[in-house]
Amino acid sequence: MDTNRHSFLFRLTSRFLKYFALGLFGLAIAYLMSAIFGSSHIAMSLLPFVLYWVIFRCGLILLCLILTTVIFESVR
Repeated sequence: MDTNRHSFLFRLTSRFLKYFALGLFGLAIAYLMSAIFGSSHIAMSLLPFVLYWVIFRCGLILLCLILTTVIFESVR
């Protein structure tokens, strides 16, 4: 069995997607925990920063990487 059948770009993209999803899950858990323990005002003040700078920008970079991988793999 060939264990290296996917390209480096495909493996890199899948790894980034995995860690991006884990990060979103961790942020959701942190927000829920802060709401449960009554410190949601701190989470609300950090929410615009996290949404715009972290999630939106990293998500856009990840989307471009996914599209590049799809085009590269379809040509290959």
